Amino acid sequence: MNSLRDYFQLDPDIVFLNHGSYGATPRPVFDVYQEWQRRIERQPVRFFQEEAFPALCTARTALAAYVGARPEDLVFVHNATFGVNVVAHALNLQPGDEVLTTTHEYGACSNAWETVCAARGARYVRQPFTWPVHDEAQLVEELWQGVTPRTKVLYFSHITSPTALTLPVAMLCRRARAAGILTVIDGAHAPGQVEIDLATLGADIYTGNLHKWFCAPKGAGFLWVRAELQPQITPLVVSWGYGPERVHFEENDFISAHQWQGTDDISAYLSAPAAIAFQAEHDWPAVRRQCHVLLSETLRELSTITGKPAPYSVLAPQQFHQMAVALLPAQTDVAALKQRLYREHRIEIPCFAWQGQPLLRISVQGYNTAADLARLTAAVQYELTAIAQQRI
Repeated sequence: MNSLRDYFQLDPDIVFLNHGSYGATPRPVFDVYQEWQRRIERQPVRFFQEEAFPALCTARTALAAYVGARPEDLVFVHNATFGVNVVAHALNLQPGDEVLTTTHEYGACSNAWETVCAARGARYVRQPFTWPVHDEAQLVEELWQGVTPRTKVLYFSHITSPTALTLPVAMLCRRARAAGILTVIDGAHAPGQVEIDLATLGADIYTGNLHKWFCAPKGAGFLWVRAELQPQITPLVVSWGYGPERVHFEENDFISAHQWQGTDDISAYLSAPAAIAFQAEHDWPAVRRQCHVLLSETLRELSTITGKPAPYSVLAPQQFHQMAVALLPAQTDVAALKQRLYREHRIEIPCFAWQGQPLLRISVQGYNTAADLARLTAAVQYELTAIAQQRI
């Protein structure tokens, strides 16, 4: 795993433990990305009029196989936030309708739902659940306490952003389907970090990022919609593929409507097969397992340093994978700690407060080493000791 460091373009002077925010693209994938850009610039007219859609079809087919879906049921989007916006604006929410979610969701996507709900007289309901989670069935029951006869949509993350918790997606989707509630899943952190099989997951709509753990370039994500729901999901940006003067770029109206949104750089989308090939070449399941081991060991060490328990159930190691959070002492100045970790220790890592609890979110990718994590634990111990001494 350590040899993977040479494939990434990250600053060698920085210990990078924040893959979860924006990702990082391996050189071989980045080279393919730039070659697509050069190909576009060599003959833009020919490319967009004759080559773009066959190339998108090839890339979409490879991605569909990777996530266990049919190629005709997914389209590329710029990122998961864009995908959530498409869905939120397209659904026919009425006054009094409710969109149920958790208190662990990503703020930008919650903003999208709140904005749409406010405009239509609907409600965005944030339901808490006990965390750490010791029983997934209990989590489902607690979330279900927020369901009412007005609940039309259940929206939640596959892996939460602030708490890095993997939610029981299949269990929640089965419960929602039985109740006639539409499920919309934010998979921003899932592709590349966990195996995904959309054919069996049970979601109605799923949107994910490719620029994070999947390791594609920035500006690549996807939106998958169950076939029978596709007529409801109108495009956020209307161009030639939708409307009275539509051009059928594809036999599938869903793809035609969403995939062409004016002149755009689609190179990041077309690089998806290269990211899949890179992972296959480097035995990515083994890479993920090694990252999880490193992260688990680091969480145990940080728990000893901080005196705080690891916020994941020891009975359910599947609750986190390559990203996790460590609890920090209540008095921690998170902004100051983040700044010192970067300036004094050259460690890039998010440190923030979530619902009043100071957290350190750790991402471990294939380019990270045991030495990187040891540097983190030593730095945290040093800084927390210094803070404690200042208070004496």
